Formats: sequence, structure tokens, C-alpha cells
Amino acid sequence: MKTVQLGAGERLTVLNLNREGAVPLKITRAAQDIIEGVRASGDEALRRYCKDFDGVEVDEFRLPQERIDVALDNIDPAFLAALEKAAEQIRDFHQREVQQSWFTTRADGTMLGVKVTPVRAAGIYVPGGRAQYPSTVLMNAIPAKVAGVERVVMVTPPQRDGGISPYTLAAAKVAGVDEVYTVGGAQAIAALAYGTQSIPRVEKITGPGNAYVAAAKRLVSGEVGIDMIAGPSEVCVLADASANPAVVAADLMAQAEHDPLAACYLVTCDAQFAVEVERAVEVLVAQSPREDIARTSLDNEGVIVVAADMDAAVDAVNTIAPEHLELHCENAMGLLGSIRNAGAIFVGAWSSEPLGDYVAGPNHTLPTGGTAMFSSPLSVDDFVKRSSVICYTPQGLMNDAPATQAMARREGLWAHALSAGLRRRVLQQGEDSVSADALQGEDLTAVAWPDDEVAVVTTGASADAAGARADKEA
Repeated sequence: MKTVQLGAGERLTVLNLNREGAVPLKITRAAQDIIEGVRASGDEALRRYCKDFDGVEVDEFRLPQERIDVALDNIDPAFLAALEKAAEQIRDFHQREVQQSWFTTRADGTMLGVKVTPVRAAGIYVPGGRAQYPSTVLMNAIPAKVAGVERVVMVTPPQRDGGISPYTLAAAKVAGVDEVYTVGGAQAIAALAYGTQSIPRVEKITGPGNAYVAAAKRLVSGEVGIDMIAGPSEVCVLADASANPAVVAADLMAQAEHDPLAACYLVTCDAQFAVEVERAVEVLVAQSPREDIARTSLDNEGVIVVAADMDAAVDAVNTIAPEHLELHCENAMGLLGSIRNAGAIFVGAWSSEPLGDYVAGPNHTLPTGGTAMFSSPLSVDDFVKRSSVICYTPQGLMNDAPATQAMARREGLWAHALSAGLRRRVLQQGEDSVSADALQGEDLTAVAWPDDEVAVVTTGASADAAGARADKEA
């Protein structure tokens, strides 16, 4: 692991980190070609890409419903119990995120509010092929269902036999997935975004994937909604001398074994503790079944930051803005208020990050690559839309129209001001005053931009009285 030693008064900068940032241009171009192929040829292109990329010939992409219905019969009881426990706790957490529509009424009768509506169809991408991630199914499908999404669609790459892992399928059943399609990669994202002969399009796409999936999500964003552009997994451990070096080493390896590009950060004020963690890593990694992956990650993407004091260490954490942050410190809860940038925060020595990956409840689909500086974990909010609701009364119109006209005048938007001015005229002079005949030959600029705008912007008795009269007449 690379070591960055910060002297007194020194701060960690993003230049000290090994992040590559955006998806490479060559991958973006390849994803664009795949997307265009799917848009042009639909299922035919999907079959071609499945054969080329996955080595599988697929006739029917949609998994028969009966396969989903019997999914729980094909897994061992211990795994089913773990799956159901995880699903229950994930569902309970996300149910607390649900927001209701709300409305409020001003004194003049104007009603304002927000209408919360779930998207009708959401597509969740679940990595597959050589590795299987049932936990990803739960973390994406459950908040969608809690939000009220009617149609939750899962896409995942086919295995070599053209099928799907029974564990992934069981998770889909437990989470309430409605449709399952055996297609992966950028082509699956294109199918969800634009639709094909056999896969109807969705309104929102969530879930992690490889660089081609990330590039495709970025390219279709705007045509459909997406959750985030997910990069390699990462963890940051902030530890003091009270932490156990072997436990910290295991937690770093828990990310390193995901991917050779996974990033692991250790931040401490104790240089000797950092040495002990590295020694423990060597002992543990030698027995890992994924030794090559973990060692490559730690050697190439691992960074140890030795700060002069805890304030500098916390500042370094906020600069890293990690996907996962573990606080292995004596005063872990006391540090929580100082953490500004992290996707998920694990407080105290007993809060192992893998607990959050599987069963704790909060979502494990998290911002990566420093985007925790401005992004949040996947939640129920990702599967709903908010519509502003605005309902004026005549009195409310009379109160707010003058200010609207004054602002529109300064922006040079004549019709904006006229829209409000004509309504004022109706209330003051009646409907006939705004007929085409009545307005013919009138100086409408005087209606849009009245000369006495400074006086009329201030809500006064005349506006209230005119509005009250109009309310009574209505």
C-alpha cells in the first residue's frame, strides 16, 4: 500500500489518491455502439451481444414466471433464512424513508404543496456471470417496492448454461421482482432504456455493474432516470491505537477482494499502527481464496494516510469522501458529527462493513469515487417523483401578480407579465375587459408592465379588497 505522511498543518489532497475518475473514453465509445445496435435491432442485437460477450445463445430473454415461483425450493434452508432476515431488515429501514404528499394553505387561500408519485416501472441491474450477488437484488428491488413501483424488472447476465443462479433468483422472489431477463452488460441497459420486442422500457435504472454498464447508464441518462455512475468498491478505515490491527486488515481486505480496482484507505495518526496493519494484511491475504485479486487491489489502489493529529485525519477522510467509512476509534460516536462526506458510516469496532453489505438494513448501493461529496445512498427517494402543486385564489393572484410582473419586466419577458396582468384586469374590470375586441387597439404593454409597479408590488388594502370581492363573487 502507498503511504502518505502528512506533517503538521498539511492536508490530504485528491492528488494524493489513485482515482482514475470518469469512465475511459474507449469504453464509452464501445457502450455507445452497443446502445445504437440495440436501438436499431432490438432483440436481434441482444442475442448477438449475448453470444459475443457471454458465450451464450439465448432464445427467450424473459425467465418463465414458474421458475420464479419455485425459486425458494431450490436453495438450502440456512441461506433462505439469511435472505429473509436481510430482506426484513432492509424493508423496515426503507419504509422509514417513505415521504407523503403534503399541502399547505396561505391566509389568502392559495394552496401549495408537493405530490409524491412512484415511477411506474424500474429496472434493476444485477451483476452475474462468474459472480453472483443476491444482496444486490434485495438492495435495489426492496426500496422500489416500498416506494410503490408497480413493475420491477431485473436484468442479469446469463450463466454459461443460459440460466441464472438459484440464489439470485431466490432473492428476486423474496424481494418481489416482477420480471427477470437474462441479459447483461451495456446491451441490458439499452434494452431497459429504449425497450425491445421482448423487454418493455422502464422509467428508472438502478444497480451496479462493470465499466461498460456504468458508461451505458451515463449515456442513457436523460432518456431514463439513473441512480448513479458506480465505480469500483472502496473503504476507508479511520483508526487509532485502540483498534485491532488484524481486524482492520480484514476490513480492508473485505473491499480488496471485490475487484483488482477496489480502493482501500487507512487513515491514522499512529505510524506504528499502520505498520502493524500492513503486517496483518500479509498474514491474512496469504490464505485468501481470492489472494490475487486482493493483493492487486491493495498493492495498486491501497493508500495509508498518517496524519499529524485527529483533526487532520478527519479532514483527510472528508477529502477521500469514501463509499464506506469505518470509525475504529475510542470516541467513534463523538467523531460522527465531523464527518461530512461518506456513503455509509460504520461507527465503532463492532460495526463491520460487511454487515452493511448484507443485513443491517441501510442500502449498500452507495456513491463511489469521491462522489459521496455530493451524492447519497440508493433510497426510496430514487423511485419516486415529486410534483409541485400550485393553486391560487383570486385574492392570492392579486397579492402576487404585481411582484411577478415587476420581475418579468426586469427579465424582458413581456408575455409572462401579461399573463398575470390580464388576470388582474379580469378581477378588477370583469371578463369582458379581456375579450379580443376589448383588447384590440389597447396598449397591452401598459397592462403587462404598469407604470405604478413599485406601488402595486406591496400588498395593500386595495389588493386584498379586490381579491376578497372576487372570492365572494366566485
